[in-house]
Amino acid sequence: MHATMKRILTAAAAAMLAGGPAHALTAYVTNERDNTISVVDLDAGKTVKTIDVGQRPRGIVLTKDEKFILVCASDDDTIQIIDRATLQIVGELPSGPDPETFALHDSGNPLYVSNENDNMVTVIDLPTRTVIAQIPTGVEPEGMAVSPDGKTIVNTSETTNMAHFIDYGTRAVVANVLVDARPRIAEFKHDGSELWVSSELGGTVSVIDPVRHVVTGKIHFDIQGLRGEAIQPVGIRFTKNDSTAFVALGPANRVAVIDTKTLKVEKYLLVGQRVWQMAFTPDEKYLIVTNGLSNDISMIDVGSLKVIRSIQVGRLPWGVAVAAQ
Repeated sequence: MHATMKRILTAAAAAMLAGGPAHALTAYVTNERDNTISVVDLDAGKTVKTIDVGQRPRGIVLTKDEKFILVCASDDDTIQIIDRATLQIVGELPSGPDPETFALHDSGNPLYVSNENDNMVTVIDLPTRTVIAQIPTGVEPEGMAVSPDGKTIVNTSETTNMAHFIDYGTRAVVANVLVDARPRIAEFKHDGSELWVSSELGGTVSVIDPVRHVVTGKIHFDIQGLRGEAIQPVGIRFTKNDSTAFVALGPANRVAVIDTKTLKVEKYLLVGQRVWQMAFTPDEKYLIVTNGLSNDISMIDVGSLKVIRSIQVGRLPWGVAVAAQ
């Protein structure tokens, strides 16, 4: 066999054994103070591009087809649309005043947006880029979540201290569940059996039965050497099998690892300063977290539960979305 051909076949066989070619991983991070998005090559461990966007960018999500990035430009009262191929802003969505976070319906449409300044959830039809409904909620709406079956939308209100359950079909609030002070993020388990809500000032995570609309459990945090008021839960993410939850603890500078069956904290992972939002890589091998006061992101190996890398981004990183290129 010719030597060149032999090398080609050997390389191909090695690739097959390794499971095929690896996909590059890219994180998109909103920098609240810089009015930018950092484009981070996670494999190389560095920011490779910075995109100028509107004022005070916070929430960020990829469209269902992953062709576009949607970002809340909160102080510009709009949602900007960025083409992933060109990294250029190609349009805007009518978000309502002060959009902070949002959630896409599992079908990819519509988009549900929390409007902090007017106590509303705005519902946007993406294909037509129009507002199709506005739903009154509590004071200072914050977190948004859509149930896995798409039938229930949840909004948290920071000042009312409630999780509001909204029926998808009628777009009406059907239940209000009281939680601890300043609820931030709401996250459904993948099987839809529970909704978890983080309370930043209450220092807890409430576990809610989404059918009965009652709190069935509460998670508390205790970190040696830290005062209770320094532990402020914000971001929540579940592994795909729902066995483990990760909770970002704000100025405690740690991510809690929680057994979802026992509701016990198994480990605290030390990350950067004021850890805020989180996103898994598509293969769930890594969890990417934003550290607002150290202006970086931390990369957590989910299998070993170890922080393996810190990558500098812009000032006051807030939200993060991850895709495989």
